[in-house]
Amino acid sequence: MQAIRSILVVIDPEHSESLALKRAKLIAGVTQAHLHLLVCDPKDDHAGLLGVLKAALTDEGYSVTTEQAWNTSLHETITDVQQAEGCGLVIKQHFPDSALKKALLTPADWKLLRHCPTPVLLVKTSTPWRDRVILAAVDVGNADGEHRHLHTTIIDHGYDIASLARGHLHVISAHPSPMLSSADPVFQLTSTIEARYREQCKAFQAEFDVDDERLHIEEGPADVLIPFMAHKLQAAVTVIGTVARSGLSGALIGNTAEVVLDALESDVLVLKPQEVEDHLVELAVKH
Repeated sequence: MQAIRSILVVIDPEHSESLALKRAKLIAGVTQAHLHLLVCDPKDDHAGLLGVLKAALTDEGYSVTTEQAWNTSLHETITDVQQAEGCGLVIKQHFPDSALKKALLTPADWKLLRHCPTPVLLVKTSTPWRDRVILAAVDVGNADGEHRHLHTTIIDHGYDIASLARGHLHVISAHPSPMLSSADPVFQLTSTIEARYREQCKAFQAEFDVDDERLHIEEGPADVLIPFMAHKLQAAVTVIGTVARSGLSGALIGNTAEVVLDALESDVLVLKPQEVEDHLVELAVKH
């Protein structure tokens, strides 16, 4: 996160207090990143609002540019501007859809997570980050190259946020429930599964400097455990990732991140491995 030179901040004119801008100022205050404020609206002119925000931020010492744009949809507009401006992080406030709307239409923020090549920080709360827990969710049981790269990215970003917020990094990793039908007796008992995971975690802990008190290994599905642990620890930010490829639906993100998004009470930073980012950049350029 220290290497991010430019941040795209999505401004919603209908909400007077921009939580996305609040988080962007916190990050840019430490990293000296440039802020590019974007209003996505095909109809009304928001030059006045953007001018007021730019003047105030400039007075506070921030480097700022502004833009109003629209191209077909919200996620496409954001991705187009992110590519054009070379922003290394997108920050947007998350407004949950109703259950009915979600059943009929794919939520805009899900589409943004699927299609945006860069890390996306979705802001869900106005609670200050300072002195709070930053929770990083990883799958320690998956040690292939792609997962290892993603683990490194997630933990690095987690430490960066903990540093700038003067918080404390904790790590959650879910392990599968026992399967009596498993051919491997290790996977028939909770105690033996957890013991194997603890063993795998020792190398992970040594590599990333995570002590036992800050490592939480729990049994069950990740989409249930991550929000549960975030709530239990009163986490300010939850950092999650995906290695999912485009499938039949063209979705480029696993269901866990999408399901977890509405269940979490914290802000959410979603990361992708370099390979997925590169693929999305190619798609964005073709588009």
